[in-house]
Amino acid sequence: MAFESLSEKLQNIFKNLRGKGKLSEEDVKSALKEVKLALLEADVNFKVVKQFIKDCQERAVGEEVMNSLTPAQMVIKIVNEELVEMMGKDPVNIKLLPLPEITGIMMVGLQGAGKTTTAAKLGSRFKSAGRKVLLVACDVYRPAAVKQLQVNGEKLGLSVFSLEGCNDPVKIACESYEYAGKNGFNVIIFDTAGRLHIDENMMEELCNIKSSVKIDYTVLTVDAMTGQDAVNVAQTFSDKVGIDGIIITKLDGDTRGGAALSIRAVTGKPIYYAGMGEKLTDLQEFYPDRMAGRILGMGDILSLIEKAQQEVDEDKAKEMERRLRKAEFNFDDFLDQMRQMKKLGGLSTILGMIPGMSAMKNVDIDEKQMDRVEAIILSMTREERQNPSVLNPSRKQRIAKGSGTDISEVNRIVKQFEQMKKMMKQMSGAMGKRGKGGMGGMLGGLGGLSGGRMGRRFPF
Repeated sequence: MAFESLSEKLQNIFKNLRGKGKLSEEDVKSALKEVKLALLEADVNFKVVKQFIKDCQERAVGEEVMNSLTPAQMVIKIVNEELVEMMGKDPVNIKLLPLPEITGIMMVGLQGAGKTTTAAKLGSRFKSAGRKVLLVACDVYRPAAVKQLQVNGEKLGLSVFSLEGCNDPVKIACESYEYAGKNGFNVIIFDTAGRLHIDENMMEELCNIKSSVKIDYTVLTVDAMTGQDAVNVAQTFSDKVGIDGIIITKLDGDTRGGAALSIRAVTGKPIYYAGMGEKLTDLQEFYPDRMAGRILGMGDILSLIEKAQQEVDEDKAKEMERRLRKAEFNFDDFLDQMRQMKKLGGLSTILGMIPGMSAMKNVDIDEKQMDRVEAIILSMTREERQNPSVLNPSRKQRIAKGSGTDISEVNRIVKQFEQMKKMMKQMSGAMGKRGKGGMGGMLGGLGGLSGGRMGRRFPF
């Protein structure tokens, strides 16, 4: 996941600070020097890092910190606040024009940044907000670009406008506006052509579209995995075409993530959204304070709650809590919980978003084991799933064969399930009063069945 290495380094630096008790000015400067190196290794822009450390140091060596009862916590607080400031402080969203006006949004960026997929993801968000969205295929160069947009649009229930045989993006854009007006669309998203690198023809084409139709927002899509190049691309697009904001894609990937920390400071343009997965629903609003919290190991419980509200059926959650209290939990229930966990991004993702639990991300969590558990449960009959007590050796042998696993693994899952069931009943009574029984139960249960060391070390 993005920032994982940076997050680990920063947490180690602050752990050492906490161990010192009262801090000297030299302690603070030495720690900030390590922070500087960690940020540079994460591919954060050098000028941005230099200013960041200067701002932190001016505040951190002041009398307020030196005389504080918890100087290390004060330093961490300052670093957190400066990180938030670097990324834009307050979240900024695309504000759609009041109806019946049409809001025009032009997506720009290099080829491979995920622009076409992001256009569809953005359209889906606006559709969920009650708008009628039209995706416009203005990429006439990349093979299958139009088809990709059409396929994504169909999956999300979005209309796509294209002109077969037309190689003029400006003409396509103009005619799409006429079509939108006649058919009641109030948001138009233009998917423009990217290139493998920036060139003058590309910039001129984008400027021609902007001068020919009403564009309210020019949104740059950049790939977080390109590191420092993403910042250079953002600066060039900002200078040549003019952009209003940025969407960063692949922020969930194995990347140093420095682009997200640098782009706002370099361009002065806000980050609207972050692509956090390959699903067409994986587009999250960008909150600088939440991102800073995740980087510093403070978690991001608000984003987890919002994602849970979107993905988890509230009535099902209440029914599950009732069943937990009465010890009626069975394998069908567990399968449902496991699938909801996957919707939220898996156990590793969730642990990284819970305050104080970020260190657990590095525990040996075998996500593939969950797939094997699912195969075992699906190989059971309805009666076996609802009443595990009927599982005798011959039934277990059949289940093992049907799931492609060993009978010892089936025995282990059944044994752990019974232990987890008892634990969850006790925990639901203790946590239910605070309204956390459902999530705690889901985490505890899945931790117990995820296999290996995770099951023994998970602290729920």
